Amino acid sequence: MSPSEQSPSRTGNVELLDVNEEVLAALLNLALTDAIADEVTPPLGATSGWNDERISWFRDYHRAAAAGLNSPAGQKSWAVSVGGRVAGSIRLKRTGTTPPGVASLETGLWLGRSFRGRGIGREALRLVRAVAVGTGATVLQAETTAGNTAAQALLRSAGAELAGDGVSRAVTARIHLR
Repeated sequence: MSPSEQSPSRTGNVELLDVNEEVLAALLNLALTDAIADEVTPPLGATSGWNDERISWFRDYHRAAAAGLNSPAGQKSWAVSVGGRVAGSIRLKRTGTTPPGVASLETGLWLGRSFRGRGIGREALRLVRAVAVGTGATVLQAETTAGNTAAQALLRSAGAELAGDGVSRAVTARIHLR
């Protein structure tokens, strides 16, 4: 992990924690008890909801993303911690599809249901935005769905321009960092 990817200092009582095995166990426990599988993982396995394939994917994903943006995974994930309690996860990922002269990263965030609506996402996004700026990125992108009005409001509050594709009901957000 490069120095520019290191977790920034906390904002209030929200901080980003590097994912090690102890933090990963806390993240997985939170996901299993306080999040819907579709909010946290891609659809995997023969059954809906949390299943062995999704749990394996979750562990593998966070282990690979622990190495940082310059690793083969091309991404970095952190646990979002509030007052010492793991509340969710946020990530940065190299997009690989940027126009010439535009350094772009993608972010994604999930919080356990019991942590939503308290400004935690806003603070986590502020922290990960600072990391993105430190890498030299000029654009921070995110995707959500047309029905996720809370995510859209969060992204707008961070200065994002939102655009729908009109086909899949996906909404893309672009935050200009400079």
